[in-house]
Amino acid sequence: MNNTPLPLISIQGITKTYTMGDEQVHALRGVDVTIEKGEFVAITGSSGSGKSTLMHIIGCLDEATRGTYHLNGKDVSHLSADERAQLRNQFIGFIFQRFHLLPTLNAFENIALPLRYAGAPEQVITQRVNKMLRAVEMHKRANHYPWQLSGGQQQRIAIARALVTKPTLIIADEPTGSLDSATGEIIMKLLTTMREKEGTTLLIVTHEADIAAYAERQIVVKDGNIL
Repeated sequence: MNNTPLPLISIQGITKTYTMGDEQVHALRGVDVTIEKGEFVAITGSSGSGKSTLMHIIGCLDEATRGTYHLNGKDVSHLSADERAQLRNQFIGFIFQRFHLLPTLNAFENIALPLRYAGAPEQVITQRVNKMLRAVEMHKRANHYPWQLSGGQQQRIAIARALVTKPTLIIADEPTGSLDSATGEIIMKLLTTMREKEGTTLLIVTHEADIAAYAERQIVVKDGNIL
C-alpha cells in the first residue's frame, strides 16, 4: 500500500483558451504543476505570461479548457461555479494587491466576514478575530475603518482575514504591489512568519524578483508555458 501523501495541488496538461472575436488566445499551453502541502511557492512571469490565469485556476476562480486539476486529492477540473465557490470557502484564503476590504466595515468586521459566510458561532468569530488582530499587531485598530488605515495596515487586516478560517492554501496576488518597498518588506516578513506558525501552504503571484526570492521555490511562466 502506498502511504505517500498526496500533493495539495496537482495540475496536469492544463490549457486555457479564450475566444476573442475570430481569434483564439492561448493563455496556458498544457502546463503541469505540483505543490506539496506546507510549501511556499512563487509564480512569476511578466505581464501576459499566463501567471494570473494559472492563479485563477489554482484558486478555483476559473475553469481550465482542458487538463486535470486535483486540490487536496479532489478532482476540481469540471466543477460548477457554485461548487468551486464552496471549495474556495473551505480550503483557500486570498490576499490581493488592492486589499479588497469593505469600506463600510471596520477592521474586526472585515476579518470576521469569511467566518460569518461559513456560519461560525459568534463566540468562535470573536475569539478567532481577536487572535488574528493580535497576530498581525492590529488589535489597537480593531474599530478603525479602511480609510483610517495606511496601506500597510490594510494589508495586515487582509492577511488576518485570509488566515482566520485556517485555510489549507493561501494565495497572495501581488501582495506588496500597492506598497512602498520598506512596507512591502515588513508585509512579506509578517506573511512568512504567519505561514510558518499556521503551517499553511503559501502561493505568491508576483512579477517582482525580490518578493519571489522569499519563496522556497519559483515557478516561472512565459507565453503560457512553465519554464
